[in-house]
Amino acid sequence: MNFTERRKQVFDKMDQDSALLLFSGIELHVSADEYLPFEANRNFFYLTGLRRDHMILMMKKTAKEEKSILFIEEADLNQERWFGRKVTVSEAQEITGIDDVRFLDSFEGMVNRLMAREDIGTLYFDCYRYQVEDLPDYNMVKAEEFAKKFPGRPIKNIAPVIAALRMQKDEDEIALVRQAIKITDDALKFVMKNLKPGCTEYQAQADFEYKIFHEGADGTAFPTIAGSGANGTMLHYDTNRDVCEDETLLLMDLGAKFQGYCADITRTYPVNGKYTDRQRQVYDVVLAANRAVAKAAKPGMTLKELDDIAKDVLGEGCVKLGLIEKKEDVGTYYMHGVSHHLGIDVHDVTAAWNDKLRPGAIITDEPGLYIDEWEIGIRIEDDILITEDGCEVLSENLMRDPDQIEAFMQEKEA
Repeated sequence: MNFTERRKQVFDKMDQDSALLLFSGIELHVSADEYLPFEANRNFFYLTGLRRDHMILMMKKTAKEEKSILFIEEADLNQERWFGRKVTVSEAQEITGIDDVRFLDSFEGMVNRLMAREDIGTLYFDCYRYQVEDLPDYNMVKAEEFAKKFPGRPIKNIAPVIAALRMQKDEDEIALVRQAIKITDDALKFVMKNLKPGCTEYQAQADFEYKIFHEGADGTAFPTIAGSGANGTMLHYDTNRDVCEDETLLLMDLGAKFQGYCADITRTYPVNGKYTDRQRQVYDVVLAANRAVAKAAKPGMTLKELDDIAKDVLGEGCVKLGLIEKKEDVGTYYMHGVSHHLGIDVHDVTAAWNDKLRPGAIITDEPGLYIDEWEIGIRIEDDILITEDGCEVLSENLMRDPDQIEAFMQEKEA
């Protein structure tokens, strides 16, 4: 990936005489000596290709130059014996394309020199915040520290600038998403081969996660959802402890993550290998909505327009099923949007002003119906790449046709 070009695009959006400080982050403490698995700041990863803790990217833009400096931990043989190797200077240079790589103990002095210069007027930080009650992200903490230490220097948020870039994927990113989807496909086939009445939701989850690790995934793109029966009507159900009963459905919303990029797929399988007549009727409605969105998606459209298409198909289907009297009441059984952006984050960042789809965007296509009184929850989710004149369903080869699913699941018993 061309991280140098990505940084150049960020430089182009920065004020003259400014500097960006972007921190990869630190491990989050849980209890005693336990820490959560480390996840690097996604924007740091996007601009460097590195996903390790205790790293800092500095980007300076003045009339004289545009310069990137990377700060990393110096190797400590005793620490490496306990926790593994650190990234070396030469490795960091090769991955990032940044020639000037220094150790962290020089960062404070560099900042002091930077702040003493009269030509650095603005500081940029990643000040993204998802919701008010969340604890501040590490980069936000650092932004607040700098605001106190150097009052009077304007601090700006770089997150929207990088979000606008991340909304359009390059060929390298698309290839990684394709591989994440392929791994997900292989794992879903493994699940289908083992699924039968009496299995548990957690066993289906375990089959999926075993297979993606076996195929080289980083891990899951998000906590695996495996909801059987009535549990499938809960959108983000991830308890995954119940038994999959005969003549029920198993809704699995999941995805592999590969080299930092996510797949996001949902399929709904009959536990015993054959849909009941009522399940098949509902499934066909959801499938029709999925296909309608895939047919319509193209540059210039908005996610709302795609959602309206899905609602129209789902609404008409619910009327025919006798669930509602007019299609405008479809919200009783369909209560989420049909699409979101996908990439480094499974719900990838977006820039509000950039709402029309452009070539290179990867989005989901995930209509669903959730019918409590029938204990039927069905969602069919694919991942779509917006092209110059339409779209490509990156997950087109993943089984969604109900006849094909039934044939595959019954074949396993032969």
